[in-house]
Amino acid sequence: MALMFQQKALNFAKNGFYPTDSETTARILSALTPCTNSEMRILDPCAGEGVALAECKQHLGVNITQAFGIEYNEKRAWHAKAKLDRCIYADLQNCVISRRSFGLLFLNPPYGDLVADKAETGFVQNHRPRLEKLFYQLSVSALQLNGILVLIIPVYSLDKELSHWIAHNFDDVEVFAAPEQRFKQIVLFGKRTSSDNLHNPRLHNAGTSIKSVKDKLIQIGLGEIPAPELPSVWNFDTYKIPAAPQTEVKFFTSRLDARQLAVEIDNNPGLWDQFHQRFGSNIMPPRRPLMSLSEWHLALSLAAGQVSGIVTSTDGRIYIIKGDTYKDIQISKTYEENDDGDCIETTVHLDKFVPVLKALDMTPQSLTFGEVLTIAPGGINYVSIV
Repeated sequence: MALMFQQKALNFAKNGFYPTDSETTARILSALTPCTNSEMRILDPCAGEGVALAECKQHLGVNITQAFGIEYNEKRAWHAKAKLDRCIYADLQNCVISRRSFGLLFLNPPYGDLVADKAETGFVQNHRPRLEKLFYQLSVSALQLNGILVLIIPVYSLDKELSHWIAHNFDDVEVFAAPEQRFKQIVLFGKRTSSDNLHNPRLHNAGTSIKSVKDKLIQIGLGEIPAPELPSVWNFDTYKIPAAPQTEVKFFTSRLDARQLAVEIDNNPGLWDQFHQRFGSNIMPPRRPLMSLSEWHLALSLAAGQVSGIVTSTDGRIYIIKGDTYKDIQISKTYEENDDGDCIETTVHLDKFVPVLKALDMTPQSLTFGEVLTIAPGGINYVSIV
């Protein structure tokens, strides 16, 4: 269920798509360092062709970084699949992502206004509804505590509402103007803090309050104060990507297309490669019993599913049969007179498992051809399994 027209979900450029340019990406990477040599997870929910996130992985360490991406455009998504560890071709709104599982959220969302929420998805925005804010809402929960947000958006979309969200959920917030200004972009850095700080008046960013951070973001969004250009050489404390939690990450889409499904089956075949070995003609047929089955043996065979398939009778009739058992209760009563002359009635309930066979008559020229027959237990001896 998409809330935007596809053409509005693109940053318009020559080919209708505007990826993060190489100069901006290089300057962003100079601000990022790994916290430890442990495994890290990084996420780009608008991955494009996967170039920017692949460069992040290369910068942080190929052997210790797992790169996850989501892309709405099919052609770009399949390009990204070749560059990233895991990439989904899907609408972000149809994806399931584990909460607080990623150390870096690299978010360069589509730009533009949302259309009316006719689907009633519940994404309420009190101020101007924007795609940038929708994608922020959908993806920010995936960022773990102390994880790093890199948000690339047009400066005018940094309104009061988005500024409020960022100021209350991130520490060490810094905003810079991107070196490429064709779309008036800014690059915002922040470190994810606990949501317990939502109403906590503690100080952030070396003495500045949450309100001061929010007011500064609003002023930058309104153009009242300019954001400094993203430096080519990072001379500040770097933003450190934390180690990934020791839990399995959920990362999938609820709407899988046929092409992606085929790839998943190839990667996770299960027992399909053994299908003919287990169910084909190479299987040894069950051996015939040495003696006629008693009703007790027959009931066990039926309950175990061993009596089924194509059978022929001794006179050439052909059936497709399915065996089963049902429980029958036999009630018996006895009467006994006690020493006082009273009559005592004793009722005994006896459970009996009764075998039953249903047969589809497939005998050519038979009067009951195509009919479903019930074969009584006493008449089973004339049927032989082939």
